[in-house]
Amino acid sequence: MNVSYLFAFVAVVVLILLAWAGVGAWGMTGVFGILVPYAAMLLFVVGFARKILDWSNSYVPFRIPTTCGQQKSLPWIRQNKIDNPNTTGGVIVRMLLEILLFRSLFRNTRAKFKDNNRLSYRWEIVLWVAALAFHYAFAVTLLRHMRFFFEPVPMVIQLLESADAFFRVEFFSPYFVIGLPGVYASGLVLLGALLLLLGRRIFLSQVRYVSLAADFFPLFLIIGIAASGILMRYFAKVDISAIKTFAMGLATFKPVPPDGVSALFYVHLFLVSVLAAYFPFSKLMHAGGVFLSPTRNMANNNRAVRHVNPWNYSVHTHTYDEYEDEFREKMIEAGLPVEKEQ
Repeated sequence: MNVSYLFAFVAVVVLILLAWAGVGAWGMTGVFGILVPYAAMLLFVVGFARKILDWSNSYVPFRIPTTCGQQKSLPWIRQNKIDNPNTTGGVIVRMLLEILLFRSLFRNTRAKFKDNNRLSYRWEIVLWVAALAFHYAFAVTLLRHMRFFFEPVPMVIQLLESADAFFRVEFFSPYFVIGLPGVYASGLVLLGALLLLLGRRIFLSQVRYVSLAADFFPLFLIIGIAASGILMRYFAKVDISAIKTFAMGLATFKPVPPDGVSALFYVHLFLVSVLAAYFPFSKLMHAGGVFLSPTRNMANNNRAVRHVNPWNYSVHTHTYDEYEDEFREKMIEAGLPVEKEQ
């Protein structure tokens, strides 16, 4: 039985209790509000940059794009220009569809045995929807939080925030308002998609079998971030003005921990810091690695262009003329044809 999710769950609970006790019992607001976020961002920037540089400096001696369609060959054979591109333009289209729409995941299937012990394949559209919802909701939530670091708030972020907020309708009277404060769709979608992805890893036996603690930990961690953020917004209200002042102080390297803010805010901030520090050293780095994947960012033009391995050392070639000059007499004696008699 795979119980890796229990280790990941306990680890996240310990992190939550550590931040809660550190601020609520020990008053370590400077550590969890200033020291930890700065250390986490330093680890994120250095780790992310180092990982990208390592990947960009890795040699790719051969063209190894993933081919999922007909390659360009004879004129009367129709080429799949997206799944098997041979031009830079085709590669760009393929990369955009992969990055923005998760095209390969859209065609993902799951194998399952039927009652007659025959193997069948099922289109797993739920995984694609959940993954797409999670990534876009996470991106919108991250961009929306940028309002804490700017004054005035850029128009783009204001428009995004207005589009994300919904269900704030005055009903019958200005004194009776449904949805105050406005509900952010991205937060609810993010939490729902995470729970769906987590449930898939726990309850599907095939997925649970291949899942490690490193697969569960980011899910539990981001669930903790989303849940604490929802609690702060709709239930345990916090002083938004004080938090914005504190966030701008962090951005300008003049941080002052806010007064009167509950320990829940520091738990939220600590989990975000842990995620930032953990990001470059985890599977989450696929966010940057997808751009440098040779199986995706290379054109499949092996039939049109000769690619030479850059690792090959210089080899002295023996041409046919040199071969014939060396063995001409023996070839004539053996009755083999030669191009030149002498």
